[in-house]
Amino acid sequence: MTPAAHPSQHAPELRAAARHIARRRFLTATGAAAALAFATNLPSAGVAAAAELDAARITENPFTLGVASGDPLPGSVILWTRLAPAPFQADSGLPAERVTVHWELAHDERFRRIARRGTATAHPEFHHAVHVEVTHLDAGRVYYYRFRVGRWVSPAGRTRSAPDPGSRVRELTLAAVSCQAYHDGYYTPYAHLAADDVDLVFHLGDYLYEYAVNSVGGQRNHTDRTLPDLFDRETLTLEDYRLRYALYKSDPDLSAAHAAHPFVVTWDDHETENNYADDIPENSVPPEEFLLRRASAYRAYWENQPLRRPQRPAGPDMRLYRRLHWGRLAQFDVLDTRQYRSDQAYGDRAHVPGPESDDPARTMTGATQERWLLDGWRSSRALWNVVPQQVMFARRHMDATTPSRVSMDAWDGYSASRRRVLDGAKAAGVENLMVLSGDVHSAYAFDIKDDFDDQSSATLGTEIVATSVSSGRDGADKPATWDTYMSANPHLKFFNGRRGYVTVALGQESARADFKTVPYVTRQGAPVATAASFVTEVGEQGLKPA
Repeated sequence: MTPAAHPSQHAPELRAAARHIARRRFLTATGAAAALAFATNLPSAGVAAAAELDAARITENPFTLGVASGDPLPGSVILWTRLAPAPFQADSGLPAERVTVHWELAHDERFRRIARRGTATAHPEFHHAVHVEVTHLDAGRVYYYRFRVGRWVSPAGRTRSAPDPGSRVRELTLAAVSCQAYHDGYYTPYAHLAADDVDLVFHLGDYLYEYAVNSVGGQRNHTDRTLPDLFDRETLTLEDYRLRYALYKSDPDLSAAHAAHPFVVTWDDHETENNYADDIPENSVPPEEFLLRRASAYRAYWENQPLRRPQRPAGPDMRLYRRLHWGRLAQFDVLDTRQYRSDQAYGDRAHVPGPESDDPARTMTGATQERWLLDGWRSSRALWNVVPQQVMFARRHMDATTPSRVSMDAWDGYSASRRRVLDGAKAAGVENLMVLSGDVHSAYAFDIKDDFDDQSSATLGTEIVATSVSSGRDGADKPATWDTYMSANPHLKFFNGRRGYVTVALGQESARADFKTVPYVTRQGAPVATAASFVTEVGEQGLKPA
């Protein structure tokens, strides 16, 4: 990554300017700035400046992108949809007018027993996205939901509220997914996940990729349709990011998974740009240009995900880290390890650790988020403390020789930051720690050691790394690095390079992780199998084959 000034050195006006996202930005073919246009400011939510559209004028299905729910609370759920009769057009096939959307939440699949109903406004300023925060619900129960606009009714979704904070929940089954490059293959793992019996899904980043998608959809090699040229370029503008979400969310398997389960989402880098760190881009571009790009990416992310009001971005800033509870069984501390981190040491790829990467001042989370995490552990009453986040937490030596290279983009490149987190867990008395990670397009299972140089040191927790949904194409059960990684990392218990997802059943006595894989994604119809299963026991951390 090209060196750049630290965020604190950037003039405040740069961040302020990026809060005013223009409708258009003009760039050269290489991505360098030719000009930046700040022609209009986007109205804030709730401003009814636009005229209201008569729903009878919508003659094509507006629910092409499906429905979703997320972030369950004891008495509340968040419901999402976005109106897009023509999803591959910049305006999604709707005029710049607000639309009244009816919604209803029911106790049963046939919507005979309605629990709540109401209306919401789909504003053109937010690309006709709808975020409905339904409150005053019963805790710990399943609900069904749907939307209606005019004569059009959306597919039905299934969601659930979280249990009461003090309740003793017997078990929770979650799924973890990550990395779904559209151009690398089909989302077959989502088809299987949609049919799986899980309570909620954690998406750990790289929901979107910024890279160009050609007319045949890359490795998908479409024969039934031709994608428009507007996808065959890198995402840079708000319009680019919005259209790319439309492409991804048009996938029926992804839509099915969203409809079947509530999602808890967090991003990594590709939702904005590969390997960016805070406001430092991958390539050498002016900071004001990258901040504007980041503002566009963050806004499109919020518009297209089931996120609550506190997560709505303000220009290039968006608080995505947050805390959820599942009774007294589990506390989930969802991290953002991209927006606040120090720049990668020695570039952004593998390197032997040194003074730069070991600098105590370096941070993966930023000081505020780090304090929030440690304070949350100190006040936690949960049996399991689970940390859904993006990049590999445990040490991963990449060579059988000493010294060995490690990833400078993962926690290995921020060793002091990881040490503070582990010391904070010990000080808080966290006994059952589990980290959920993604990013690396392979499945891993690690013991988290107090001292990775001393395998006899205490095991402080476990790390479950979800493989990719499609990124990396078909993959292999044993990647070329398998022998090296397994021998160089004694705390590594499992390594598999196929596509898929992982489920984790958290219980009162143990947790069980099942790594589910498919043999291919470059064509459709792959079956799913459980590649391996591991358990870790309450009060005795460490993974064992199930």
